[in-house]
Amino acid sequence: MANQLFRKKSITNILREAQAGQGDGHSTGLKRVLGVRDLTFFGVAAIIGAGIFTSIGKAAYDGGPGVVFLYAFTAIACGFAALCYAQFASTVPVSGSAYTYSYVAFGEIFAWIIGWDLLMEYAIGNIYVAGSWSDYFTGLMDKIGWHIPDWMTMDSVSAKAGFNAYNDLVAQGVAIDPVKHATEISQHSAWLNAPDIGFRLIFDLPAFLIVVLITYIVFVGIRESRSISNIMVIIKLAVIFLVIVLGAYYVNPDNWSPFTPTGMGGILKGVSAVFFAYIGFDAISTTAEECKDPQRDLPKGMIYSLLICTAIYIILALVLTGMVHYTSLKVGDPLAMVFDARGLKFVSGIIAVSAIVATASVLLVFQMGQPRIWMSMSRDGLLPKIFSRIHPRHGTPSFSTILTGVIVGVPALFLNMNFVLSMTSIGTLFAFVLVCGGILVLDRSKDTPPSKFKVFYINAQLIYPALLVGAIAWILIDNKDASYFTKDIWTEATWPMALFWVLALALGVLTFMRKYSLIPVLGVVSCLYLMAQETHTVWMRFLIWLVVGLTIYFLYSYSNSKLAKEKT
Repeated sequence: MANQLFRKKSITNILREAQAGQGDGHSTGLKRVLGVRDLTFFGVAAIIGAGIFTSIGKAAYDGGPGVVFLYAFTAIACGFAALCYAQFASTVPVSGSAYTYSYVAFGEIFAWIIGWDLLMEYAIGNIYVAGSWSDYFTGLMDKIGWHIPDWMTMDSVSAKAGFNAYNDLVAQGVAIDPVKHATEISQHSAWLNAPDIGFRLIFDLPAFLIVVLITYIVFVGIRESRSISNIMVIIKLAVIFLVIVLGAYYVNPDNWSPFTPTGMGGILKGVSAVFFAYIGFDAISTTAEECKDPQRDLPKGMIYSLLICTAIYIILALVLTGMVHYTSLKVGDPLAMVFDARGLKFVSGIIAVSAIVATASVLLVFQMGQPRIWMSMSRDGLLPKIFSRIHPRHGTPSFSTILTGVIVGVPALFLNMNFVLSMTSIGTLFAFVLVCGGILVLDRSKDTPPSKFKVFYINAQLIYPALLVGAIAWILIDNKDASYFTKDIWTEATWPMALFWVLALALGVLTFMRKYSLIPVLGVVSCLYLMAQETHTVWMRFLIWLVVGLTIYFLYSYSNSKLAKEKT
């Protein structure tokens, strides 16, 4: 049975079937219309979204102006993963992203795990993005005088929490400020005014409606999705450019001193939240079968989009922390707040419109990605054939697209966003770890066909162990900043950090013995570190999610696998 669990797909067969107009043995019907520019725009559309309009304020509050190092570190970790994704995309240019790559490198059981795991990045992650879009949309409607009832704009958990928080403030004699306590006021109103039908009927209608609209756009075709995505990116980048240029005029360099007021611990405190701002570049690889020249264009599209977004994040973080003191940025709408503080009310409206466009473009890319993962899994027999059904007129995976809309839209009505955010981050990081590890396996395989892009080889036999020794020495010497990496790691609540060190040391031994390539090794380690920043509760939820997925695999996928039928 063990051999059956690790049965692998042959790259040679995949490429032969793709050249014959088939994908993993089935006719695709997908249209090859995407070039480098389109892929870069898709990447920028996916990356720059909810993160830049929400989490940047909290990250700046935790780390001060030195938050730029946080964005740089996260970009480096994603850069390692992007290079590995690029090599896989160039070697195996078919839809499926990390799912297909894991099938080639590790075998079927890992392919199923990553396919199930990617559901958290694309579908569950989009629940958070839809909720974020709803917040900006309802805020904009309020500004123009079209108020949507509060009980139709949020989830019941948030409404109940805000209701209790509002009552606590009143009981303590705190004067309610319409600006400072805007969130508590709206949540209190939602709980108080919601229809009582045996329970409080509270739901996020705008979040559901935007998912319906985006799902329809994705359903009618890749060409239409490409055009709308490109328009959204152009508008979004134009507004961000305006914010940077206008904001730079109001920068006070004194706000940058001290540059790292909270030290290393403060800078790294929000690293996982900032990572959410980078999620998306890997979604490009799911469109491999719709690229004109995937082996040439996919690597360029991923790397270009990551470089563009990193530059934007760093410059914007410097502008924000230069316009106001970093301690003022712990708000839900930091970009609007810094201009409100300068009396530029009209810019706030522009930013609200930009946020609506930005989050809608993220929804578009991820709603495209999830159906194509399911399509690949269905071709391999791991899911029923209906998941790979292609619409005869639109040329898109019809059933999978509609199902994705249901899975995202219905929970977006009721689910609390804080829950899905952490699950999205840890699920995506796990996929990155497997892709980087997959390159280590692929490089040692003798039957791997030539690729137009390959991660350049640097022998890590001595370099990585030396880096490990240096990190341990730094921790032993610098008790102030370095203690952040080891403090209380053996307690029940912080065991993920202990697991990180065990895996990092084990990888050091393997690297020394097998002369692994440096970049994939650093990709594995940096992504594992980011995973370790999640709480043990998030890890337990993640493991439960994987157990549910494995149960489905053994009940259906194991016996219906295409590879299993070929060997019987």
